[in-house]
Amino acid sequence: MNSKYILSIFFLFLTIAASAQKDERDLIRKGNRLFNDSVFVDAEVNYRKALELNPGSTVSMYNLGNTLSQQQQFKEAMEQYVSATKIEKDKKKLAHIYHNMGVIFQAGKDYEQAVQAYKMSLRNDPTDDETRYNLALAQKMLNDQQQNQDQNQDQNQDQNQDQQEQEQEQDQQNQNNDNKEDQQQPQQPEQNENEMSKENAEQLLNSVMQDEKDTQDKVQKQQQAVQGGRLEKDW
Repeated sequence: MNSKYILSIFFLFLTIAASAQKDERDLIRKGNRLFNDSVFVDAEVNYRKALELNPGSTVSMYNLGNTLSQQQQFKEAMEQYVSATKIEKDKKKLAHIYHNMGVIFQAGKDYEQAVQAYKMSLRNDPTDDETRYNLALAQKMLNDQQQNQDQNQDQNQDQNQDQQEQEQEQDQQNQNNDNKEDQQQPQQPEQNENEMSKENAEQLLNSVMQDEKDTQDKVQKQQQAVQGGRLEKDW
């Protein structure tokens, strides 16, 4: 193959690559201007176009993540940051990526993950005072969160124990009430086989009264006999 033809193809590739890089940089710059003007939707469009031209551009990933974060699309933003951490080698840039990841975790009250992200940021840039402050704040929030969880757990245990004690007391009270009701129930008199009926009782009473009358009559007769000089024998 002609060497001049090979050189022509080589320069053509260089020209195309340079043009693509220029287009990528232009899209990123335009996206940055829109981001600074808070036109986040249009900024997102430009960063995505830049990524289409160069899928390995960590700058486009990072900027797109920031734009998505501003739109409250935290899950999608986190995906861009994570992708960037797998490619980026520059420590300063890695520190920025992990810092922003920590901010998203902290906003979602995932303080444990936020602490880890801030620590990763400081490993790549120990001089970043803002990240150090965020780390201290996230650690405090994590400690408070854990204490609240422990207190809630203790309160739930105390409530469960109180409820069990109340149920036991209620059961004991119900049992005592049942026993008291049993004691208050009138006892049925035991039936005696020799117990007389009402009719028999009346007959017995009449008989006693008749005997008493007869006795009185006898007494009177005896008195009369004594007085009359005659004593009659009792049959």
